[in-house]
Amino acid sequence: MDLNFSGPLTRVVIVEETTQVGQARREALLLAAQAGFNEVDAGRVALAATEMATNLWRHGGGGRMHLSVIAGVDGLGIELCSIDQGPGFVLAQCLQDGYSTGGSQGLGMAAIARQARVMDAWSDSRGAVLVVRIHPERAPRNADLPYGAVRLPIRHETACGDAWHLHATDQQLALTLIDGLGHGAQAADASESGVRAMASQDAGSGAVERVEGLHAAMSGTRGGAAAVACVALQSGAIAYSGVGNIAGSLVTDDGTRGMASMPGIVGVQYRKAQAFSLHAPAGTLLVMHSDGLQARWSLRDYPGLQHRHPALVVAVLQRDFDRGRDDLCVVALRVGAFQ
Repeated sequence: MDLNFSGPLTRVVIVEETTQVGQARREALLLAAQAGFNEVDAGRVALAATEMATNLWRHGGGGRMHLSVIAGVDGLGIELCSIDQGPGFVLAQCLQDGYSTGGSQGLGMAAIARQARVMDAWSDSRGAVLVVRIHPERAPRNADLPYGAVRLPIRHETACGDAWHLHATDQQLALTLIDGLGHGAQAADASESGVRAMASQDAGSGAVERVEGLHAAMSGTRGGAAAVACVALQSGAIAYSGVGNIAGSLVTDDGTRGMASMPGIVGVQYRKAQAFSLHAPAGTLLVMHSDGLQARWSLRDYPGLQHRHPALVVAVLQRDFDRGRDDLCVVALRVGAFQ
């Protein structure tokens, strides 16, 4: 595997009436074109987006859709995520043709599933979250990668000061998350400078080397917080180096272990970068996020969620712990399954 991927912005479509279903469909088609989907595969994406948006206003009482381009084993895919505050549903029941909670024909969820390589859902007292990932028909069966990410600018801004990058080979995975100081265009300039540096970094570079590369690249910008987790894919050994208020956690059945960052501002001034060594058994969930997400979350409050697809974990965390007053970036991946 040779993956060098910079996380795009997450597109958001509010769906509160039937006319907004068409907007969700159009946004999905735009992303499919960006991902290089052919006409048939783009049609599959449009169908899934239409059905998901329709379900939002018809059964969920309205909500929002998140749409993004995702990295796959052999090319790009599309992720569609719907979030509502409705009564919820049981996915296994809804996948049966003819089953409906709202008097419809009950064909929508099964139609979505037929387009998807990944389909996962969470339902609780706060509503329902549905994640669907679609890859081209020609993509291999194992096209999906076990990670999830959401990257959102603060409300009323188009530029996002938070960014992330994923660099993976057969030996090592390096996840980088950057939070440009403040928000808006200047914060975005800082984080994008860092992401460009990570994209050109040698694939085998360690965590400290990557932080030093970020510092050099972000010099002259307003700087920001940044953290890098380098995971040895065969052994599960992790080297983590962070500066500033990026949060990193390892979630296992035994609990959550935080990963420490040093004080300072990357690109401006900080003490010498230091890497902390940890070990993550196969199945561990690695979660990194900016301070746009509250730090008080615990997956123990969501029984079973940590074992679901990382994209679903990220969507639920964003739903429940988004501060709403800053840019936000959350990335989660499954250690030991990323090969």
